[in-house]
Amino acid sequence: MRTVDEQLARVLDGALRPAPVRVAITEAYGLRCAEEVVVSRPLPGFDQAAVDGYAVRSVDLAGASPFEPASLPVVGEIPAGSRQPLRLQPGQAVRVAAGAPLPTLADAVLPTGLTDGGNSRLTAERGVPSAAYVRRVGEDVQPGDVAVRRDAVIGPAQVALLAAAGRDKVLVHPRPRVSVISVGDELVDPSRAPGAGQVADVCSPALSAAAREAGAEVTRPGLVRGDAREIAAAVQDRLPFSDVLVVCGAAGGRVADEVRVALSGLGELDPTRVAMHPGSTQAFGRLGQDAVPTFLFPSQPATAMLLFEVFVRPLVRTSLGRPDPYRRTMTARLTSPISSRAGRRGYLRARLLREQASGDYLVQPLATSGTHLLSSLGEANGLIVVAEDVTDATVDEVVTVAFLPLPS
Repeated sequence: MRTVDEQLARVLDGALRPAPVRVAITEAYGLRCAEEVVVSRPLPGFDQAAVDGYAVRSVDLAGASPFEPASLPVVGEIPAGSRQPLRLQPGQAVRVAAGAPLPTLADAVLPTGLTDGGNSRLTAERGVPSAAYVRRVGEDVQPGDVAVRRDAVIGPAQVALLAAAGRDKVLVHPRPRVSVISVGDELVDPSRAPGAGQVADVCSPALSAAAREAGAEVTRPGLVRGDAREIAAAVQDRLPFSDVLVVCGAAGGRVADEVRVALSGLGELDPTRVAMHPGSTQAFGRLGQDAVPTFLFPSQPATAMLLFEVFVRPLVRTSLGRPDPYRRTMTARLTSPISSRAGRRGYLRARLLREQASGDYLVQPLATSGTHLLSSLGEANGLIVVAEDVTDATVDEVVTVAFLPLPS
């Protein structure tokens, strides 16, 4: 039996990184930049007004006060986007809009709120220093500056910098493509009412959602009957279009042995049990010409979702280039006792709480009577991780909890 850490190391070893692609910057959010984007033009590209007001020479307002206001003739107006050059003469002012280019010789902008708002002549009771309320050319970035570094994760700020640098597309590492296949003669699509002996396919919709949350591009090709040859054909069909493949219902039982034989010609597939609870029965390998990481999970949805969280999500996050692909963990005090199997790492769904008085984290175990139950999944925002050498923990004992944020 292999430990969880040993199995996870096998999964993450040689994680696939899809070849970079060029996408529109509006589609690049959350992806890792595959190039170093260097600015070729200054930002701003010209001296511009930072506020609505009057472009002036600061020296012409020197000494202005409530007792001796300054008065300047307003000789023109420059709206934002204007391309008409204008030269300011000494002792004059020009009305400007925020973002408008400054006229030649102007070195400051006097905000409208500091004046009487005159159209042909302004009166001001105070002046402004040189460069006040002005965005200078190249003040933000200069040609040759790096707007977005290689391997940076692109967020709204990076999209803004790319747009400001004049880029409408950027080279990125794309989302890994995850395919999820559900296997079983008893399965029907959730849109259909199950007949006698049938159950709705829960695994593939649930794991597809988990893959999207992890940052993957997901394909759910449909249900496959529990026939080894049909399963092998479905897997072979998806391998060229997948960076990760998950097959639910192909681990454990008679069908699992047939599936492994049917897939053996496609590459390496290792069914070694993993020292964890639940989910010890599983298989992992690399199949096809591109050695696609392939997981065989049991058909029980709650267990399949746990296995996805422990093994597939870190693989997806690693493929996205995230430096820490794991969930954030914290310590919390138990509100009720728990038990776990000796020699296996336990994973218990839980509700993470915060004690108002002390600020300490508390954790409430959920569905302790049955790890297969789905009813508590919606309430869980954490996983209690129980070490292999621990079999029992009592109330108020401190345990490790992996935080599973609920959708916002």
